[in-house]
Amino acid sequence: MLIAELWVSSLIAIQWGWWKFLESPRRTYNKVIYYRDKILSTIEYLQSESAKWRALFTTIRLPYIFLTKGLGVSPNMAVSMLVAGSAVGGGAIAAEVMEGRSFSRGDSGIYAASVVGNNAPLDVPTSYTDGDNTLMISLGSTPVREITIENVSVGSVFTGSALPSGQQNVVDVGGNVVTGGTNTRLEIGHLIFENSRCKKLELIDINAHTINIIGNASDGQSIGPSPGTARMLAIGGGHHQAEAMVTSGGTYDRIQIQAPSSGVNGRIGTLRLSNLYTKGGICALYKLTVGTLEILTNEVGMGDGFSTKEFIVATSVTGANITITDNVEVSIAEPATQ
Repeated sequence: MLIAELWVSSLIAIQWGWWKFLESPRRTYNKVIYYRDKILSTIEYLQSESAKWRALFTTIRLPYIFLTKGLGVSPNMAVSMLVAGSAVGGGAIAAEVMEGRSFSRGDSGIYAASVVGNNAPLDVPTSYTDGDNTLMISLGSTPVREITIENVSVGSVFTGSALPSGQQNVVDVGGNVVTGGTNTRLEIGHLIFENSRCKKLELIDINAHTINIIGNASDGQSIGPSPGTARMLAIGGGHHQAEAMVTSGGTYDRIQIQAPSSGVNGRIGTLRLSNLYTKGGICALYKLTVGTLEILTNEVGMGDGFSTKEFIVATSVTGANITITDNVEVSIAEPATQ
């Protein structure tokens, strides 16, 4: 009888041991689920709070955005107006509106090549001068896959604006003359200048494989490119090239894209300038080496008659393949200030 009881007790103990063994992973799993849910709950809470703070700061910036983008007020004037109507100091307002400036959002500034990293222009400006509303890209040795600037007003075309002192080019795209060194050029795989309004459009010292000048209207024109032997050109850079820089909409006193100020040429895969509405200065393209150059359906003129040539393609512009068609002379004046 005692032996039977011991045998039954041993069997019960073994079964209980196996049950505890099988129950242990379940308890462990339940603990993991508990901490997982707690972590996810904390993350969701932080994300919610972050969204609320972001919405608050966006709302705070709305008056500045409305003044600069909606009414065309210069950044300096907008800051002055906000300071005048605010109980806080000018430094706080300036810090508020300067935070988060970017090329993709259409903010002016100098977007220069970084001295560290991949030596390419970034989406945030490297500097910004108070009262200066210029959009400037200063290239480095790293190729940029694409630069697109479209649907913008430039120069003195909007109320309260003017070109910076000493400048005559409202749109300035080109290389650099380097004193005592090697001059630099912009190398561009595909350059498109289209659907834009300019007081004067000048193309000087450009070597291209293919040139298409089609559908432009101007208040006097002189289109005389020369035959050339430039090769087909594409700008690559693989993983190490800079990402696309794209902006749509905005008001600027000037747009400038320049090559480095050293013996290294600036390199762009595709440069597209579209629907630039300008007044008060020249649209100038110069010192370029291009694969395909397209000048399409622009309006050029200052209303002074056909004898003065506002659309100029100089003999220093050369192409291996040239198409010039449907370009007409019509009376065109500068647009009125908006």
